[in-house]
Amino acid sequence: MSDSEKRKIGSVEYHVAGADYFEKRGLKRYAGVWSLWALGVGAVISGDFFGWNFGLGVGGFGGLAVATVIIAIMYVGMCFSIAEMSPALPHTGGAYSFGRTAMGPWGGFVTGLAENMEYVLTPAVIVVGIGGYLGAVFNDFLGITIAAPIWWLIAYAVFVWLNIVGVEVTFKFSVFITFLALGILVVFWIGAIPHFSWDLALNIEPTEGNSKWLPFGWAGVAKALPFAIWFYLAIEQLPLAAEEAHDPKRDMPRGLLWGILTLIVASVLTLLLNAGIAPGSAVVGKSDEPLFLAFKTIFGEGMGASLLALIAVAGLVASFHTIIYAYGRNIYSLSRAGYFPHWLSVTHATRKTPHVALIAGAVLGFLVALMIKFGERWFGDVPVGAVLLNMAVFGAVIAYIMQMVAFVLLRSKFPKIERPYVSPLGNAGAIVAGLISFATLIFLFLNPDYRVGIYGCAIWFAAGLLYFALIGRKRLVYSPEEDFAVKHIRQSSD
Repeated sequence: MSDSEKRKIGSVEYHVAGADYFEKRGLKRYAGVWSLWALGVGAVISGDFFGWNFGLGVGGFGGLAVATVIIAIMYVGMCFSIAEMSPALPHTGGAYSFGRTAMGPWGGFVTGLAENMEYVLTPAVIVVGIGGYLGAVFNDFLGITIAAPIWWLIAYAVFVWLNIVGVEVTFKFSVFITFLALGILVVFWIGAIPHFSWDLALNIEPTEGNSKWLPFGWAGVAKALPFAIWFYLAIEQLPLAAEEAHDPKRDMPRGLLWGILTLIVASVLTLLLNAGIAPGSAVVGKSDEPLFLAFKTIFGEGMGASLLALIAVAGLVASFHTIIYAYGRNIYSLSRAGYFPHWLSVTHATRKTPHVALIAGAVLGFLVALMIKFGERWFGDVPVGAVLLNMAVFGAVIAYIMQMVAFVLLRSKFPKIERPYVSPLGNAGAIVAGLISFATLIFLFLNPDYRVGIYGCAIWFAAGLLYFALIGRKRLVYSPEEDFAVKHIRQSSD
């Protein structure tokens, strides 16, 4: 790409890339509706195994229950909106593509950068859970103690490799592991029913002037919102598979809407039954392996519970595997368009997977987890997973706000774009989802235990914006997302 091939549009510069550029960045189509459903549900299912439970510690059972209802409403509005946008703009860029078309290059970059933060940090949260479960099982089983970071490193190595092997393997494994994870949850739900007790669900002592239902008052509901998001976070990653789906215009809405229905049912049952059996909310709210505690209650101490907990790691693996896929495609699409350095978007010559992006995201996520693990000086004695969770939610809610703004603007600015699916909730669904996302962003700063992590994310975000202002905006390429946006903006102005 030579200087003679530069084209300046507003505050950004485009380079006209040759065929060779895109040949080195090709993807392969494979996914159908079941693959997309598994990608969405699998990405989130770990939320029922680990992470959500920290909300009990800040909101109590009632506070987390109310927060979960609010967040479920947000995700329903958002999923219907994304179900409309994705088949209308069927590119790997997903959220960045929506923001780019609706709000220009800066809007696209802010949206993509926020989603990048979400998807790089979310596997780091999940790998902490994987380490917690495996550490507990191996200690119970064999009396062996292995440092948590070793488990993290093993998990990253195995599942980055699996994503590099090929898209067929990625999606087939996603379907298998998602059904396995749901099967494990069904065993837990059925087994937990006879042991359920409201006294255990409400066993957190209330602070002065509050009830056992809301032991920390309404402030506890606000603090529980980020943890309620963990029941659903990453369902919105499906549009990233648009260029690898056989028929994204038909299958993407189906995958999204069936996926969010599955997750709502799972969240209600998990919250109620895991909190309401021994040892109860007070202990479950502090655990790195809440489902393991439940299996011990249902099946007793010993080999049976340990084996089931080992199998339960499948739920964490399902999300870990599928969100590694997501950050790989997010980095790939932003790099292919020039927002991130171009070399990050090169795909494997024969497997056609974005191996460079997959490895880069893993290295960054692992290093952040290590920094928090060994950074007690800054973060204090708080669970590593909970800190990372709040950091991931920070990026997520910014991306959600930007996508809901994009939905409203796309309807206003580009009413003639073909929309194979139209959201029955319209602008109202997007506005409600956007407002709840904004409130959650504000409430993230309420808990001082996690505030340092949020400040770290803000610095990450500011550094990304500075990079784009100084370098990235001068290196854009007419990728499919950019080409689509430029053409439709020109058509709308004619």
